[in-house]
Amino acid sequence: MLVTPWLVAVLLVPQAPSAAPAPAQETPAQEFRRLGEELYAGDCPIMGTALRRSLMQELQQPDLKPRQRIQASLQLGQELTEAGQVERAIETLEQALEFASHEGRENALGPLHRQLAIAYLRQAENVNCVERRNGDCCVLPLREGALHAVREPALEAREHYAAVLAITPDDLQVRWVYNLLTLLLAEPLEGLPAEQRLPLGAFGSGGSDVLPTFRDVGQRAGAATLNLAGGVAVEDFDGDGLLDIVSSNCDVLGPMTYLRNQGDGTFENQSQASHIDEQLGGLNMISADYDNDGDQDPLVLRGAWLLDYGRMRKSLLRNDAGAKSREFVDVTRAAGLAEPAAPTQAGVFADFDSDGWLDLYVGCESRVEIDQGKGSYLSQLYRSNGDGTFREIGAEAGVQNDRYAKGACVGDYDDDGDIDLYVSNIGVNRLYRNDGRSRFEDVALTAKVGDPAGRSFACWFFDYDNDGGLDLWVGAYSTKVADLACEALGKVVQSGLPCLYKNQRDGTFKDMARELGLARPFAPMGANFGDVDHDGWLDIYLGTGDPELESLMPNVLLQNLGARRFVDRTAASGLGQLQKGHGVAFADLDHDGDEDLYHVLGGFVPVDRYQNALFENLQPNGHWLYLELEGTRTNREATGARVKVVVETPDGPREVHRAAGSVSSFGGSPHRLEIGLGDAARIARLEIRWPRTAELQVFEDVPLDACLRVREGSAAFERVELKSFRF
Repeated sequence: MLVTPWLVAVLLVPQAPSAAPAPAQETPAQEFRRLGEELYAGDCPIMGTALRRSLMQELQQPDLKPRQRIQASLQLGQELTEAGQVERAIETLEQALEFASHEGRENALGPLHRQLAIAYLRQAENVNCVERRNGDCCVLPLREGALHAVREPALEAREHYAAVLAITPDDLQVRWVYNLLTLLLAEPLEGLPAEQRLPLGAFGSGGSDVLPTFRDVGQRAGAATLNLAGGVAVEDFDGDGLLDIVSSNCDVLGPMTYLRNQGDGTFENQSQASHIDEQLGGLNMISADYDNDGDQDPLVLRGAWLLDYGRMRKSLLRNDAGAKSREFVDVTRAAGLAEPAAPTQAGVFADFDSDGWLDLYVGCESRVEIDQGKGSYLSQLYRSNGDGTFREIGAEAGVQNDRYAKGACVGDYDDDGDIDLYVSNIGVNRLYRNDGRSRFEDVALTAKVGDPAGRSFACWFFDYDNDGGLDLWVGAYSTKVADLACEALGKVVQSGLPCLYKNQRDGTFKDMARELGLARPFAPMGANFGDVDHDGWLDIYLGTGDPELESLMPNVLLQNLGARRFVDRTAASGLGQLQKGHGVAFADLDHDGDEDLYHVLGGFVPVDRYQNALFENLQPNGHWLYLELEGTRTNREATGARVKVVVETPDGPREVHRAAGSVSSFGGSPHRLEIGLGDAARIARLEIRWPRTAELQVFEDVPLDACLRVREGSAAFERVELKSFRF
């Protein structure tokens, strides 16, 4: 089983006991603050301070042997850097480097130079990219605003990386960062030694003099929240017709954020007023109308990657933002979702039993297959009782998936009228086929969708080729920046590759990634699909990276060219953000007829904070149709409904297909369907097939460039006027 070094290190640390249940009188704010403070004070390897204190005490011993002193200083330097005490880390490491040189400890010099380079690299990011943030920062190809005006930290980092390369010249990860720092210092790669130089094209060259098709307006719009990694949901939470933003933060003491769209190009931070800032932690979040009352309710998923330390409960937040109270209310315990508390970041709402109410699947991070049988956390299926409460039925449904789940998505892939479930794992993936009564059979191997075996992450069902069948994307998660350097040099890349499975319409799939130009090294965490040019073909955006501070790799836009091929448009788009990419939402936030992109940025360790980005779409786009579907017998938000739009174009008739509720496992696009129609001259026919009844609702001569509200069973649609504005 392929496991990354940082996860191996975590697995080797003794695990914490289960967190005690919250006292009855404890509020959610008190509960999560208590849990967060306990983790920071303890021996959790990600944010705990116990190891740091122990190393400091060890270094106070006067009789410590030189080898032990150097090793403790090296480890302390890493701990201090990741904790955000970068200047102190640099002081500790520089003293250790001087000591090792004086003692003739040649074998220690490489690791010390490497850790010093990482500390200076982070210092360079802090003073240039976080404190002096602008829309160009950290975006490849580099523009003037991205260059490091405060040069000293980057110069120091590069000098230490040069020392590492003198010792280990074949280290491609170091070579990648060494070249990147040179570009950030506004120096040509030609000035580097030939044997350590990478092709300029690896860093998005060729587009720096062209106006990008997206620009980051997050700061100007008041949407550039500073945080660690997290999830996102973009929805009209307060019912005023404008799309708002809710995001989470994996920092166990980091609050959630609610940004209310004011309809004038800015967002108002309503986190405190809505009490959502009382919810701390959560690497991912989703939202759905669990209580069928017509608004979207967030659900926070906690504890991911923290192993036994991650036994923190979920949070279901009932949305009262449109009511007089204008708040989100934690109803987790009342709804029956608080237990069992298990590490997770994977969850999805769907009506698995077709009773008109959304159920909830939560994929947990069980380690039994990668940690000698330890750490069994069974995934959960909560069936809605139809009254705002749930009952856990994972065992009887057959979906407990005793594997390390990283993604979960739903769709009726076999078109038999019920919702099926896909779970991506560290291990073999699962495709759970629904028999229509919430009894599931794992058919991943017979359906030929078990890969990428070993390490998968973000996944989703979508119809990339508009043939009416739901296809499946499954991202691999083993790529390092060394693999990007390897690819740039034309060498064979050994990392896992993503799969794009075409639905064969016979119960099986065929991986088309190689034929479609997608068999390349990516490391997507947050990822999603949308139609960036509204041509009717769904594109892919990958938020890349891993917890290592050196993992600065551009996020990637892959444009769908009529299902014939996906082409990398990152450089031209202006979306090649280097910071760690997590929750991704495609949505027409300004109602100007194209999809913008909101991206939660920031890494996993405490120092790796960054501001979120709101990328405004600037390119000319095709025609469009937005649909707000409302179920009556079906669940109210119409998850599981299938839509076919038949349009007339200059080249003849064409079909565009969409599935409501088929969403990315680490995305956050609105449940409103935003359908691009390209060069359509008119919409000849709109068909909606509702999931519970299979009833076909048909409309003809539907207006172009319009938002329609369609109620299940209604003979007419309602046109919704959208308030548009400029960022």
